[in-house]
Amino acid sequence: MKVKRFFAKTMAEALKQVSEQMGPDAVILSNRRVDGGVEIVTALDYDENMARQRLGDQAQEATNGSRLAEMQADQHRRLEDELGRSRDRIREVREKRASQGAGCNGASFAAVQEAVGSGFDNQDPVPSRSGQVYSDELAQMRAEISSLRDMMQGRKPEPEVPATNAVQQRLAERLQEFGLGSDLAGSISRRHKAGRLEDGWKQSLKMLCTGVRTSRMEWLDQGGAFALVGPTGSGKTTTIGKLAARYVLKHGADSVALVTTDRYRVAAHEQLFVFGRILNVPVRVVDESHSLDDILDELSDRHLVLIDTAGLTSSDKGYQEQLAELARSHHNIKTHLVVSATSQPRIMKSVWHCYKMANLAGCVMTKIDEALTLGESLGFVMETGLPVAYYTDGQKIPEDLHHAEAVPLVRLAVDRLKTLQKQQAVAEGA
Repeated sequence: MKVKRFFAKTMAEALKQVSEQMGPDAVILSNRRVDGGVEIVTALDYDENMARQRLGDQAQEATNGSRLAEMQADQHRRLEDELGRSRDRIREVREKRASQGAGCNGASFAAVQEAVGSGFDNQDPVPSRSGQVYSDELAQMRAEISSLRDMMQGRKPEPEVPATNAVQQRLAERLQEFGLGSDLAGSISRRHKAGRLEDGWKQSLKMLCTGVRTSRMEWLDQGGAFALVGPTGSGKTTTIGKLAARYVLKHGADSVALVTTDRYRVAAHEQLFVFGRILNVPVRVVDESHSLDDILDELSDRHLVLIDTAGLTSSDKGYQEQLAELARSHHNIKTHLVVSATSQPRIMKSVWHCYKMANLAGCVMTKIDEALTLGESLGFVMETGLPVAYYTDGQKIPEDLHHAEAVPLVRLAVDRLKTLQKQQAVAEGA
């Protein structure tokens, strides 16, 4: 796993640096504003298990994938700062010896050359004083540099896996059958210290209800600008149509508007324009002549503005432009990731990493009705910490759109598991 930090004056410039130096597969671990601009920490070949190993005991504080990525980025910052201090110490030793005009013996020169050359190719060898003091100091610095380099490269012993009893093992298996990943299922099952399996199952479901965050207020009542991002086919445009239809039925068409930033595909606006004509609400298109902020300024009198986006990946043309457009807007745009419940967990996480630069405020779960189990989706929102605003379970507009609540979602997931188990039992008995 290769981790690197980037600085730039604007988010767009930082994203360009990431694309040029790390490529389209780079994962954004964190982004923040710093003096003079923004800072992005990225990683190649990012793996959460590897990140937990590198963090060691600190990883226990990471309650979700988002927190884990931030902790990994913080560790990288600290290590880089420590390496910088090591460079300064070497420079100080070199300058001190130069001012004293002392000679350099061959053994200590070779030691310094090895330490400096292996870690900092641009540094000159540090002249060494004849005597044990400088040899010890240089040896200490060499050891520090070697230790820091090992930490940067993730050379840490694997953490011990806590032992589990039979009930915990069976509970972990049931949670995986429910759809949770092995790591999350193991973590939850180990909290059940003693007792019957069914007691542990009920306790685990309560933990899921607590761990799944949802939005307290509906967008229709809250108002504002909301943008939906996500891959092609995840259901962004259809979800916007359902939201707009529900708003019109409740509040009328005079205070809602639709916007699309998708100017990258032919006929990309057609479905949104169809919704606009049916609901009698305006539809605006962001293009070369009309920026997103210009359009939002024009629609400032609208209570609710729903923004549709292109389903782009990091390798697509316009991906960085679209994310930067949302990130740098002076309007308070609440960006939500649209995730299909039929996606594999790895794809869900990949999509999240791809779009987290847009400062995600939450997510919308779609195609609930098409998924065999829902534990994958619940595990995803627990690990990322994204609040669920809505979920959809069909094509009917707007009936199949539901405001998300944790307990009903977990109950729905349990019912889906029971249905699957009955189908499997029938198939085995056939």
